[in-house]
Amino acid sequence: MYPLELVAPIAQDLTDFGFESLSTPAEVDAALESKDGTVLLVVNSVCGCAAAHARPAAKHAIKIGKQPDKMVTVFAGVDREATERAREFLLPYPPSSPCIALFKDGDLVHMLERRHIEGNNAQAISDNLVAAFEQYC
Repeated sequence: MYPLELVAPIAQDLTDFGFESLSTPAEVDAALESKDGTVLLVVNSVCGCAAAHARPAAKHAIKIGKQPDKMVTVFAGVDREATERAREFLLPYPPSSPCIALFKDGDLVHMLERRHIEGNNAQAISDNLVAAFEQYC
């Protein structure tokens, strides 16, 4: 687990942009079990690909065209129980951080695993998310 003082600015990169931080399994359940609308989930991380690709891509994508109804985040290595619960909603995908998932009416409809994030630049990831938003939001 990382010290909160160290990761607070990293978490704020998304929460200052309108993402709701989920820190308990109950908060995850409330957000992801919603049967009404779309929810974008970012599993945040301290790694370089989260900083250089995942967070910038998610923030850029929500500024273009259609947007999800709700944006939430859990922080791997910080909010352990919340992250574990969120990963249950991401099955059958294996644990991955960072990762970005889109839910519609409680169903996982689009998933970007770490392997999709670390091998691409932020613009390509953003374009992928924008296409998903156009299809599902």
